Amino acid sequence: MTRLQTIASLFAFAITSLALQTSPGLAFSQEAQQMCSGDAMRLCSSEIPDIPRITACMVRNKHHVSPGCRAVMDREHAAAAAARKREAAAQ
Repeated sequence: MTRLQTIASLFAFAITSLALQTSPGLAFSQEAQQMCSGDAMRLCSSEIPDIPRITACMVRNKHHVSPGCRAVMDREHAAAAAARKREAAAQ
Protein backbone atom coordinates (compact mmCIF):
# COMPACT_ATOMS: atom_id res chain seq x y z
CA MET A 1 0.00 0.00 0.00
CA THR A 2 1.42 3.40 -0.91
CA ARG A 3 1.74 6.24 1.56
CA LEU A 4 -1.12 8.12 -0.13
CA GLN A 5 -3.40 5.08 0.06
CA THR A 6 -2.54 4.60 3.71
CA ILE A 7 -3.23 8.24 4.47
CA ALA A 8 -6.47 8.17 2.50
CA SER A 9 -7.60 5.07 4.35
CA LEU A 10 -6.72 6.56 7.73
CA PHE A 11 -8.55 9.76 6.91
CA ALA A 12 -11.62 8.00 5.57
CA PHE A 13 -11.75 5.88 8.69
CA ALA A 14 -11.35 8.96 10.89
CA ILE A 15 -14.07 11.03 9.27
CA THR A 16 -16.48 8.14 9.14
CA SER A 17 -15.77 7.03 12.69
CA LEU A 18 -16.57 10.55 13.82
CA ALA A 19 -19.81 10.55 11.88
CA LEU A 20 -20.75 7.02 12.88
CA GLN A 21 -19.63 6.99 16.51
CA THR A 22 -22.65 5.01 17.62
CA SER A 23 -22.37 2.45 14.81
CA PRO A 24 -18.98 0.79 15.25
CA GLY A 25 -19.88 -2.09 12.96
CA LEU A 26 -20.00 0.12 9.90
CA ALA A 27 -16.82 0.53 7.88
CA PHE A 28 -15.67 3.81 6.40
CA SER A 29 -17.28 4.72 3.15
CA GLN A 30 -15.44 4.48 -0.13
CA GLU A 31 -17.10 7.77 -1.05
CA ALA A 32 -15.51 9.56 1.92
CA GLN A 33 -12.13 8.20 0.92
CA GLN A 34 -12.55 9.32 -2.68
CA MET A 35 -14.01 12.73 -1.95
CA CYS A 36 -11.87 13.78 1.04
CA SER A 37 -8.41 12.30 0.63
CA GLY A 38 -7.04 15.31 -1.23
CA ASP A 39 -8.49 17.68 1.34
CA ALA A 40 -6.99 15.65 4.19
CA MET A 41 -3.57 15.77 2.55
CA ARG A 42 -3.84 19.48 1.81
CA LEU A 43 -5.30 20.62 5.13
CA CYS A 44 -4.27 18.04 7.71
CA SER A 45 -1.09 16.30 6.56
CA SER A 46 0.71 17.39 9.74
CA GLU A 47 -1.80 15.35 11.79
CA ILE A 48 -1.21 12.07 9.99
CA PRO A 49 -1.29 9.26 11.19
CA ASP A 50 -3.19 10.30 14.36
CA ILE A 51 -6.83 9.56 13.46
CA PRO A 52 -8.46 11.68 16.20
CA ARG A 53 -6.27 14.63 15.22
CA ILE A 54 -7.03 14.18 11.51
CA THR A 55 -10.73 14.08 12.33
CA ALA A 56 -10.55 17.19 14.49
CA CYS A 57 -8.52 18.98 11.83
CA MET A 58 -11.04 18.17 9.10
CA VAL A 59 -13.96 19.29 11.25
CA ARG A 60 -12.09 22.50 12.12
CA ASN A 61 -11.34 23.13 8.45
CA LYS A 62 -14.71 22.07 7.09
CA HIS A 63 -15.23 25.47 5.46
CA HIS A 64 -11.99 24.90 3.46
CA VAL A 65 -12.77 21.41 2.13
CA SER A 66 -14.00 20.74 -1.37
CA PRO A 67 -17.77 20.79 -1.99
CA GLY A 68 -17.81 17.02 -2.55
CA CYS A 69 -16.03 16.29 0.71
CA ARG A 70 -18.27 18.72 2.59
CA ALA A 71 -21.33 16.96 1.20
CA VAL A 72 -20.01 13.56 2.36
CA MET A 73 -19.18 14.96 5.80
CA ASP A 74 -22.64 16.50 6.11
CA ARG A 75 -24.41 13.35 4.92
CA GLU A 76 -22.45 11.06 7.26
CA HIS A 77 -22.94 13.45 10.17
CA ALA A 78 -26.70 13.48 9.52
CA ALA A 79 -26.76 9.67 9.34
CA ALA A 80 -24.91 9.42 12.66
CA ALA A 81 -27.28 11.91 14.30
CA ALA A 82 -30.27 9.91 13.05
CA ALA A 83 -28.72 6.68 14.38
CA ARG A 84 -28.13 8.26 17.79
CA LYS A 85 -31.73 9.52 17.83
CA ARG A 86 -33.04 6.02 17.00
CA GLU A 87 -30.89 4.49 19.73
CA ALA A 88 -32.10 7.04 22.27
CA ALA A 89 -35.72 6.40 21.31
CA ALA A 90 -35.24 2.64 21.61
CA GLN A 91 -33.94 2.88 25.18
